[in-house]
Amino acid sequence: MIPKIRTGAGGTYGLIRYLFGPGKRDEHTDQHLVASWNGYAPDPGRNPHHTVAQLAGQLDQPVKGLGDRAPATTIWHCSVRADPGDRLLDDADWAAIARRIVQAVGVAPVGDTAACRWVAVRHAEDHIHIAATLVRQDGRRAGLAFDKRKVQAEARRIEKDYGLRQLNPGDGTAAKAPTSQERFKAERHGRAETPRETLREAVRQAVAGAASEAEFFARLREKGLRVKLTQGSSGDVLGYAVALPGDRNGSNEPVWFAGSTLAPDLSLPRIQRRLDSATPDTTGLPETGAAESKWSLPARGRRTATGIAERAAISLDSDDEAAAQLVGVGELLDALAQTSPAATRAELGAAARTFERATRSHLRAEHADTRALRSAARGIIQAGGALGRGEDGGTTAMLLSTLVLVTIAAARWHSARGHAQQAAASHQAAEHLRAAYRQAAATSMRTLRAQGHALPEPERRRHEATIRAALPDNTTHAGTGTKTDALAATLAQAEQAGHDPRALLQQAIDMRELDTAEDVNDVLVWRLRRLAHLPAHPGDTAHRPQADTGRTKPAASRTGVRTTPPTRTRPATADPHNRPPRR
Repeated sequence: MIPKIRTGAGGTYGLIRYLFGPGKRDEHTDQHLVASWNGYAPDPGRNPHHTVAQLAGQLDQPVKGLGDRAPATTIWHCSVRADPGDRLLDDADWAAIARRIVQAVGVAPVGDTAACRWVAVRHAEDHIHIAATLVRQDGRRAGLAFDKRKVQAEARRIEKDYGLRQLNPGDGTAAKAPTSQERFKAERHGRAETPRETLREAVRQAVAGAASEAEFFARLREKGLRVKLTQGSSGDVLGYAVALPGDRNGSNEPVWFAGSTLAPDLSLPRIQRRLDSATPDTTGLPETGAAESKWSLPARGRRTATGIAERAAISLDSDDEAAAQLVGVGELLDALAQTSPAATRAELGAAARTFERATRSHLRAEHADTRALRSAARGIIQAGGALGRGEDGGTTAMLLSTLVLVTIAAARWHSARGHAQQAAASHQAAEHLRAAYRQAAATSMRTLRAQGHALPEPERRRHEATIRAALPDNTTHAGTGTKTDALAATLAQAEQAGHDPRALLQQAIDMRELDTAEDVNDVLVWRLRRLAHLPAHPGDTAHRPQADTGRTKPAASRTGVRTTPPTRTRPATADPHNRPPRR
């Protein structure tokens, strides 16, 4: 049950004419009253002798009686829509629901014969419109304090009483939804979404990892947006508004949206506080050691971000003041969505848009240090677009595996505090990230499983025993399946690199819980590869078996991988798999 409240000025004639009219696209059918303040209001839909003017005139009588003393806001309009999956309600159901709504918000308390006048109009199967005037019949003004909160609470009770889908209660922190007029305009112009939604995402992406206000505005312009700044007498910027090129109103002027109208946290003061309290490293580029220096910048940025995301998940599990961490995670998702390969871009964009709801609640930690997350986001953006293959693709999978667990930790954090909408958004973001992960990880995991399966039998059994000892409930019996092949291959490669497989595996397990992992083996593979500084895409490494050229082969290690290059009598032909990726 989805209620939406609007208010207006003047008389009700225009609203009543619309409700009883054909609609914008002839979508209104069988327009009629289901309830009214006295049960006898004129019904232009069912009685040919009644007119819209008669109904509007009776509604407006208390307002007109005040003359010049009438309040500025005189119309209260509430649409109440059933969820698409709900059963069909009849007129009697909708009439009872309308009476509950006007009672709950104070438009017409039960037994109050001098209350406001109102009507409930039904012109579609799934919703009604309640139109009321905000002057009582005794001439007093109606007091509708917290009407939006009250109508949402009553909607939750109605859902329970009528056996309808139980929606999550709101808390007033959601971004403003597009109006029906904005949606109709977008459809007329062939847009998949409204300018408000397009601009909201563009502004979020522009602020992700930005180091200064000037950089934020520069990014907006680089995205092709029109930007208008409001400046004070001192020259300081006090606010901003953005518009899409070509989006104009009836007067052929740009349609501007202030940041605060796109989302509560996109106002300039809120963005300034974020920049001031958590300015990222201005270079944004990840530090590198000897192992990482040969990898591309997008790969290094994603590997660095993975470790930072792990720490954010731990903070969400243990810190009551972790609200700011959620904002940083949102920036990381926005950065990743902008630079992701085409194969994962749609799911990552959906994850970022969905998680945006999880970044806002009434709990704030204004002074929490999110510099690491913002620097990680900046590093990903500064590094540019990542390829969907090789080390770029492998480290994308590595980061996504961790971000799935981060969003699940965010869902738990919100649930513990009663933030139902934010918790639901976190779960939805996790599902989008899982879909993106499966796409990004497919090649790397397939290669690792093949490498694990190709290990010499004694070595494979030894690593399977290590896995079984550490994770007795997660493994198959030795030699009976391929469930742990990728993990066994990773342990073998870590051992070859000089690590103790048992100690390293236990370190990966102890990093944080694994109960929420969809596939424990995958999560541990990526943790191990990061801890041991192993390439994320094993197919492009020295661990990949070399082709047999007929030359003398060097001694093999216990993993069956050469440890010294073969003796050559002429320059070696470059292996196309080891070439730097073309950009």
